[in-house]
Amino acid sequence: MSEIALDRALEALLFLSPEPLSIVRLCELAESSPGEVQRALAVLGARYGDESGLEVAEIAGGWVVRARAELGAVCDRLRARPPDERLSPAAIETLAVIAYLEPISRPEIARVRGVSAEATVGSLLDRGMIEEAGRVGDGGAMRYRTTPAFQERFGLRGSSDLPPITQFELSGAEAEAVRQRLRDAGHLDDEDA
Repeated sequence: MSEIALDRALEALLFLSPEPLSIVRLCELAESSPGEVQRALAVLGARYGDESGLEVAEIAGGWVVRARAELGAVCDRLRARPPDERLSPAAIETLAVIAYLEPISRPEIARVRGVSAEATVGSLLDRGMIEEAGRVGDGGAMRYRTTPAFQERFGLRGSSDLPPITQFELSGAEAEAVRQRLRDAGHLDDEDA
């Protein structure tokens, strides 16, 4: 496939796919090498310059063609998102705890948040934002981690795209325990604590 034809083929694939497509999958579908696909993605990205309402973005481990983030309010009017798709403050807080401390169990989430997390965790599981990630020890509490659907919803390429935890103020009785968990997980340096 010529490079001009390849960028058009990738554009069509990204437009049609309901989920982000990895470089590997794009190579398979376009029958091209990773280098060719990456060059074609760069061409495609340049085509959707700042003046365009669309952009080529790497999110959730793959690539998409999507509306620019600053046009979200206009796009939401078209989609008329039902209320049950919106995340409550409790759900967002629980997602943040899971994202920064994953894998983490429900009792640990409850300790960090200071309230029961059972209903919120169940809701996030139902929405596909989190998934089971094994048990603590033999037969202990189930642990949870975020999913590619979480990354896609928040426009993240991966956990490394989470805002630095140092931007958030930690206080309260559990603050030191949270700081230690964040240090252990590699999200906080000793000097940031």
